[in-house]
Amino acid sequence: MAVSPRSSSKRSSRRGLFQRWRANFLTGLVIVAPVTLTLYLVWTVITFVDDKIVPLVPDLYNPSTWIGVDVPGFGLVVFLVFTAVVGALTKNLFGRQLVLLAERWVDRMPIVRSVYNGVKQIIETVLTQSSGASFKQSCLIEYPRRGLWAIAFVSTEARGEVPARVAAFNGDDAPQAGTMMSVFLPTTPNPTSGFLLFVPREDVVILDMTVEEAAKLVISAGLVVPPTPEERAAGQARRLPNGKPRAGAPRTGAARPPAAARRD
Repeated sequence: MAVSPRSSSKRSSRRGLFQRWRANFLTGLVIVAPVTLTLYLVWTVITFVDDKIVPLVPDLYNPSTWIGVDVPGFGLVVFLVFTAVVGALTKNLFGRQLVLLAERWVDRMPIVRSVYNGVKQIIETVLTQSSGASFKQSCLIEYPRRGLWAIAFVSTEARGEVPARVAAFNGDDAPQAGTMMSVFLPTTPNPTSGFLLFVPREDVVILDMTVEEAAKLVISAGLVVPPTPEERAAGQARRLPNGKPRAGAPRTGAARPPAAARRD
């Protein structure tokens, strides 16, 4: 039985319409999903803080008492102001003495002491990294075996007992400065967890990509690949100083060289 050209064209038209709808849906999902998830997480945090803090505020200072409507984020504002006031008070001598006295009491409690010290170390580490003392560079190391490469972050040069013990194990008299590096190997898709590794300097391959670009590569499981320095330079060369593309310049990114050429 012969198929009429009209029915074939209708079938191809419906297929093309579905493909366009699918492409538009996936493009919109890439934009809508992160925004929706971010707003949901922010609203969840605000609601959680409000539920814990607002009941502790006297009714005289609660704006919902006067306007008759709960103010979203009021508990978060109170928490931020209270934390800032506590930080200001602990900067002087009297405040520091109070903190030391409270920590001495906590050190006498077996279970509470471990929880408090662990949480304090985590918060101090996060705040130290956010203030500028974060990872220095991104790198590649062979892990978990030779021939398999993993993204890692360079923390610092290994010091103290670790390089000394490694040198003694290898039969060296004394460790040379800078022979080992401490690197953090993140996990996918959560780069905040991972492994601390002490790697010989010659086994660490420093990358040109920034720490932020390497973190995006890890979080996306290799889907978000940052451009190479050559691609970035080519993209800047195709643009005018005001950011607009030059006349006649191709809008697509520069083609990557073959893998063999990149290795050379």
